Amino acid sequence: MNLRPTTSGGRSRSRLRTGLAVTAAVSTSLAMAACNRGSSSDSAASGGSSPIGVVLITKDSTNPFFVAMQKGAKEDATKQNVDLTVASGKQEGDDQGQITAIEDAIARGDKGILITPMSTGVNAAIKKARDAGLYVIALDTPPDPADTVDITFATDNRLAGQLDGKWAASTLDGKAATIALLDLFNDKIVSVDYDRDQGFLEGMGIDVADPKKNGDEAKTGKYTGGKGGDYTIVCNEPSNGAEDGGRTAMENCLSKNPAINVVYTINEPAAVGASTALKAAGVNDAIIVSVDGGCAGVKSVKDGTIGATAQQYPLKMATLGMEAIAKIARGGEKPTTSEGLEFFNTGVALVTDKPAAGVDSITTDEALKICWG
Repeated sequence: MNLRPTTSGGRSRSRLRTGLAVTAAVSTSLAMAACNRGSSSDSAASGGSSPIGVVLITKDSTNPFFVAMQKGAKEDATKQNVDLTVASGKQEGDDQGQITAIEDAIARGDKGILITPMSTGVNAAIKKARDAGLYVIALDTPPDPADTVDITFATDNRLAGQLDGKWAASTLDGKAATIALLDLFNDKIVSVDYDRDQGFLEGMGIDVADPKKNGDEAKTGKYTGGKGGDYTIVCNEPSNGAEDGGRTAMENCLSKNPAINVVYTINEPAAVGASTALKAAGVNDAIIVSVDGGCAGVKSVKDGTIGATAQQYPLKMATLGMEAIAKIARGGEKPTTSEGLEFFNTGVALVTDKPAAGVDSITTDEALKICWG
């Protein structure tokens, strides 16, 4: 059984891919992190010293991705002898909620911050924390610019989008693509937003104009992925990464063109909302692709709600981040980025039960053994 998330070693279009064995590199390492309580290695990690203060700040506390991340951090806190505080924004887009949590961490005298940064709106607060001596690690969402934080542990979101796009193009089998792009925001700049959106278009074989900007590519033309064909981009609509947002965004897109047959979504909650809107409009054969790979999302692929999704590993992000801050606070070495990237790549694998020629993927049965949430 080949359970391999894809990793990359560069930012060029022809990204170098290497395999990380998920069973060994993700499942085993996380099981050890969760289960090896009270061992000699635990004692070495904590140094027998007093607990250090760390805060985990996610975008919200309801999205299964962030719930899984919080769970992983809480489980690892005991092993690392960390006094963990968990905070979040009220919802996607709540910059102020994250800023308040950062300021609270400074006031408490915490040693480090793990954060899934909401947008560039939190950059100034992160700088304030670093100036105060806190070590700041971004999880999942690389900030813009990347050096806003000390290091990021994240999925290669560009590659995740590219895998979705390649699969969609191949699945179309030369048919014309009428595309809806359900993004995260339309009023904030977030790297995970443009990386997934623009990566999807690159995977489809559609030229992007500014690779860090959604919506400025040609609205009609030829896609070159798979067998190639004509394409029309109907819309870029914000979903806020939520099911109701995905439904509303899809309804808005369908009002512009009811012939949509390809739907890219920022995450699986948005994808489920989009599917609801499509079915209500009598559209049952649209290709829907997404990113996350939580257990609920994988099941949505298995039942046909979503065609394919790119699986991420939030437990690994949280565990590695917690370990890094604990080590640094006790005089250990700082982590380094993956070769050729501005972050530490935690891996990605395309999940589908309808494999496409030339696109590496794993099945839903395989993905359910390593999913989260």
